[in-house]
Amino acid sequence: MRPLPLESARTAGAGELLPLNKPILSALLALLALFVLSSPSQAAISNDECMACHEDAQVDKGKTLSAAFPQGKFKKSVHAKLNCVDCHSGIKEVPHTGKVPTAECGRCHEPEAKQYASSIHGAIRAMGSKDAAKCSDCHGSHDIVPVKDIESPVFKLNLPQTCARCHSNPGLTEEHRMKFPEAPAQYMESIHGRALLKMGLIVAPACNDCHGVHDIRRSQEESSPIHKDNISKTCGKCHLGTEKTYSQSIHGQLLAKGDKRGPTCTHCHTAHQIEHPGNGGMRKKVSDERCGKCHQDRLAKYHETYHGKAMELGRPNVAACFDCHGHHDVLPPSDPRSRLASANIVQTCKQCHPKATAGFAQYSPHADPMDRKNYPTLHYTFVLMTALLVGTFGFFGVHTLFWLYRSAYLYHRDSKAFHEARLQVEASDEWFTRFTPFQRFLHFLMMTSFLLLTLTGMPLKFYYTGWAKTIFAMIGGVEVARSLHRFGAIITFLYFGLHVVAMVVTIWRRRGELFCDPATGKFSLKRALATAAGPDSPMPTLQDWRDFVAHQKWFFGKGPRPQFDRWTYWEKFDYMAVFWGVAIIGASGLVMWAAQEVTYFIPGWLINIALVIHSDEALLAAGFIFAFHFFNVHFRPEKFPMDPVIFSGRISKTELVHARKRWFDRMAAEGRISDWRVKDEWEKWKTMAHPFGYAMFGIGIILLILIVYAMASRLTH
Repeated sequence: MRPLPLESARTAGAGELLPLNKPILSALLALLALFVLSSPSQAAISNDECMACHEDAQVDKGKTLSAAFPQGKFKKSVHAKLNCVDCHSGIKEVPHTGKVPTAECGRCHEPEAKQYASSIHGAIRAMGSKDAAKCSDCHGSHDIVPVKDIESPVFKLNLPQTCARCHSNPGLTEEHRMKFPEAPAQYMESIHGRALLKMGLIVAPACNDCHGVHDIRRSQEESSPIHKDNISKTCGKCHLGTEKTYSQSIHGQLLAKGDKRGPTCTHCHTAHQIEHPGNGGMRKKVSDERCGKCHQDRLAKYHETYHGKAMELGRPNVAACFDCHGHHDVLPPSDPRSRLASANIVQTCKQCHPKATAGFAQYSPHADPMDRKNYPTLHYTFVLMTALLVGTFGFFGVHTLFWLYRSAYLYHRDSKAFHEARLQVEASDEWFTRFTPFQRFLHFLMMTSFLLLTLTGMPLKFYYTGWAKTIFAMIGGVEVARSLHRFGAIITFLYFGLHVVAMVVTIWRRRGELFCDPATGKFSLKRALATAAGPDSPMPTLQDWRDFVAHQKWFFGKGPRPQFDRWTYWEKFDYMAVFWGVAIIGASGLVMWAAQEVTYFIPGWLINIALVIHSDEALLAAGFIFAFHFFNVHFRPEKFPMDPVIFSGRISKTELVHARKRWFDRMAAEGRISDWRVKDEWEKWKTMAHPFGYAMFGIGIILLILIVYAMASRLTH
């Protein structure tokens, strides 16, 4: 049948054509032409035509005319069904002139293109920089695969390395002044990076989880997910409960009120260098570098506690700031929910101290001895101990200088006579007992335990010095040092107890001679007092004051050298100082050693006082022994380099007559000279005692120098 002309078509039922006039027909044809012209396929230009040139590189006279197209990769890509001109839409004919037009990703990916244009990358590119990342820098070009494909550069496991191509490039980071060029390396070693890259846990965050995908913005922009106001929400996408806890904390509340002092997640955990909270390094960093930024005064006092010193010296498992104050739930102690609220503080202490009581919880880890208003008792204790230190060191420092001056003067005046007198003392053929074997044994215990206590205690006091860290490293760490320190304390209590027991036994055996009237045989108070003040007693007497005055006169050539009895005034001071030191250092040390137990009976704030007393008294003892006692005994020119009497226990008759004539005359008058003559053979074992003695006070001198250096360094900073 012959078809009807279009203009004469009639409607004749449901299947007949509708009549169309010329204006409508013209409009339809125009729309069809527009669609054809704007079609991505550009109709006639096919991929085969493009491959005629781009399948292989075309070279003319050594110059590349066209680049080879990776057909194998393209066929596997998400764009395999597209024509080249769908992306490179500026090409009108082939072969084309000029460079291939840049692919226009936004024609198909309009939302992503708009996001990119407003991002930091798009903004930099819009300003003319060709370095800013574009689509192909992240996704690839002709080999683009789905983002969930493990081969994709933006697949989660590959994304950190993709971002690092620019963000760890020294040239780019310097040119564009990127704040954190080390960020990629830090991320890869962080807990997030290790979880993702080494353990393959794709739930761990990668770069785009925090910074965004196409809409990456600077942290200063309020719409950025890493802006200070948004950080907790960004982290909260993975750490749901933590975000809620933080928002209710004092830090979160500060930030919510617009107070920029309120710290966010990255203040404590950092942005890229996030570590496991249990790491020792993390605990120290949080306390020192993060909490300390805002709470410097509190941090300084924390460092003076055992916790702070031990952490500084390498012990990671001591209490840090967040162990007491909380992690994300930090609240003021006045808040009933706070870990430090009166109803909760004991349980907080029990995390580390299971026997803690309400008394123990009264210990203040941030107490300031200089704060008289808030800590009056601690302040006056500190003032008293400081005065004792300064007074003792000042007095004996002057005393030692005077003595050194007099000895140097005598040596300079007649060095030959000085040497001859010393040789006579050492070459005497008659010797008397100065110290019994039991007394020498006690001194050995005293000497070794004191050095052990100083070696393990002074580095803790001067924790901020390099030598303190070195000594603790050599010892084996803080834990070993603490055990050795307590062992030294046990030895101290042992020799002190043995001495007291021996003294009591001796007094009991000689009670009739010492305390009873010879005529009646009954106890006599007058006799007892005379014995206590007698020349054989180590108790200070009025005669010691007279000897001291006479000695000072001799220092300046205003009188003869005084003669002493069995004990000199400085030896009696040393002896009484041991009683004082063991009592004060020992008692305060026991309070700190058994802090949980003793606070059943005493308030915890006494631990703060015990710490000040123990620390300053130990410094006083170490400084006095290594400086003044060593000089009085070993370093005087007439004794240098060592007086072996404490090892040999004997003194020559020449020295006895020269320095302790009152004692010699008294023994002779009482007919007891023979009782004191030496009965042991020192010569057989002095070759062992001498090196030991040199080693002991050599260590002491080194420690003295280190202590003085540590004190000077603190005063100058």
